Amino acid sequence: MMTGPVPALRTPCVVRRCLWAMLLLVAMTLPARAADTILVVESYNAEMQWDANYKEALQEALGKKYHLEYFQMDTKRLPREQHAAMADKAWALYQSLHPVLVILGDDAALKLLAQRLGTTATPVVYLGINNNPREYFDAKVIRNITGVLERPILKRNIALVSELVPHVKRALVLFDTDITSQVVRQETFEGKSQQLIGGTLVELKLVGQWEQWQAEVLKAKDNYDVIFLGLYQALHDGGGKSVNTTDQVARWTAAHAPVPIFGFWDWAVGPEKTIGGLVLYGRDQGKAAAEIALKILAGTPPERIYPVTADRGKFLYSRKQLQRFHLRLPASIAADASYTD
Repeated sequence: MMTGPVPALRTPCVVRRCLWAMLLLVAMTLPARAADTILVVESYNAEMQWDANYKEALQEALGKKYHLEYFQMDTKRLPREQHAAMADKAWALYQSLHPVLVILGDDAALKLLAQRLGTTATPVVYLGINNNPREYFDAKVIRNITGVLERPILKRNIALVSELVPHVKRALVLFDTDITSQVVRQETFEGKSQQLIGGTLVELKLVGQWEQWQAEVLKAKDNYDVIFLGLYQALHDGGGKSVNTTDQVARWTAAHAPVPIFGFWDWAVGPEKTIGGLVLYGRDQGKAAAEIALKILAGTPPERIYPVTADRGKFLYSRKQLQRFHLRLPASIAADASYTD
């Protein structure tokens, strides 16, 4: 006959067996997770349409076979002195995940992480890079990094505006003061604030404060015939608070622009935003980066894949904004144009 203490003696054994089974399951899962994880480090934040667009393309191409883990460095909204700390957090996540591949979105991530990742055997693919990658790492020494360049077609876009706006003589190009904007000034404008492009005198202004940005827009008609909306996501107000929470800047700028306003990226075009232009798409960057990632994961070493430039741009316009400024697309552009509305 069984006595009372017997079940009590068996209970710890049952618990121990359950714990061992759970630990075994975890041990079996961890290597598999590391083997199929891709770490995506975003320079910016999830709310940015640019990030959302390239991540969508990455997910479509890689998500069925790999788990994509995202880290947002949030460099557009955080003060510059905090960027290095965010890079440290991204590095710590990399070390804990042991991913099969790393994708770095935009210049800040590559600038702050290339040297550390270059000491590892993990392949790295970048996207959205405006600067020359050699500014961030020596490709002769670091052989595990390659990717996709972003070349904003500012000059061609500006030159085309004369086909829409008759007698255009002067143009204002507004950018924030973030790293990408600095690169645009250095690479596209050769470090100058003014340039003559296709007969149009173009002035580039890098603005850090929201109130100054508003003032530049409101008085634009005094000196300019058109405005080009560049990057604005790093703008802060007078109190140091980021205004990059929604499309507030693009919508306000378009609504108050006293002259026709054009854009360089697809996220800046719409019935409540800019007229449009020859724009770049975040999806194209994500798609091109995914293609490189798949080649690497199939066995091609990164050093054998030369950096590529994604799509050279597409014509995208808002019918509402064209009508607002009484503009008509010439047949040569209209034949290839898409519309947001």
